Amino acid sequence: MNPSTAHSSPFSLIFKIGAYKSFSEISPFLQFANFTCNQALLEVLEGFDRIHIIDFDIGYGGQWASFMQELALRSGGTPSLKITAFASPSTHDQIELGLTRENLNYFASEINIAFEFEIISLDSLNCASWSLPLHVSENEAIAVNLPVCSFSNYQLSLPLVLRFVKQLSPKIVVSVDRGCDWTAVPFPNHVIQTLQSYSNLLESLDAVNVNLDALQKIERFLLQPSIERIVMGRYRSPEKMPHWRTFFSSSGFSPLSFSNFTESQAECVVKRTPVRGFHVEKRQSSLVLCWQQKELISASAWRIFLSSVHSIVDDGNEVPSFGDGEAIFQITMADIGGLVSTAHILRGTQYPLRWSTD
Repeated sequence: MNPSTAHSSPFSLIFKIGAYKSFSEISPFLQFANFTCNQALLEVLEGFDRIHIIDFDIGYGGQWASFMQELALRSGGTPSLKITAFASPSTHDQIELGLTRENLNYFASEINIAFEFEIISLDSLNCASWSLPLHVSENEAIAVNLPVCSFSNYQLSLPLVLRFVKQLSPKIVVSVDRGCDWTAVPFPNHVIQTLQSYSNLLESLDAVNVNLDALQKIERFLLQPSIERIVMGRYRSPEKMPHWRTFFSSSGFSPLSFSNFTESQAECVVKRTPVRGFHVEKRQSSLVLCWQQKELISASAWRIFLSSVHSIVDDGNEVPSFGDGEAIFQITMADIGGLVSTAHILRGTQYPLRWSTD
């Protein structure tokens, strides 16, 4: 869940970075997602001298700083690393992207890793020719970071992106899903799922007993924009769509199970959290971070399968039934600004949020 807005002032960027840092320190949410995906990448890419990461959710690049640290510890020598970040000008702030580039370049130089960083407009994937300025060498091992949440604001792009990714013949594709990023349920049901999912996350943050100021900044600069992106993306595409796993399967990918080491280390990350209630579950090929038996985020790995006929079964999560019709209740654009406050009502918080809905 990386923060991104189309336009940020330097002042608001400071608050966003602070909120992101606080969130990563008090909750295992980000650490679980980043570590689990990174460990899967490291295992599959072991032995390759040139690694090329295609990232569709670059954020501040924190995931790749820790990835570089692990590469630098390789006994057989440190491979070169290239990261190509796909980002849309309409949703990614140029100041943030510049800061990410600067930080990753600096970190790579500090630990002596040969490093390249490139940014390509995600909107260019909509071009019919696909003549992208993407430089891929034959001896590079390609891996893709493709979180489902990175397409929650423009869902129709996912099948197109998956076809593009398959053409790159990646060794592995890693993804994370918050359970509400992309579902096959009608729009009103999806809104309820989103509110419930973030209500669970907010409840887990409350249990950590973080100071109120830090918590409100996390909610304002991280969680509220995420909820708005999910709901607005579905508002623009209200028709029912297949589950995201169906898209992965139909695009030629099959799930790749995590190693026992990855599972045990993910559990260690969660156990370091100074509050009980978090735990890791294995659901088929996915690892799921839960709070009090409620799913917060899941991580999965995928690879291209050779068979032309393949089916995938969902993890078994049942979606609550709210009726057959899609127009169960109406949600106007003006309602969206108050969705986070509604999530607080669902979990019974005692303090108000004063966010502008303009």
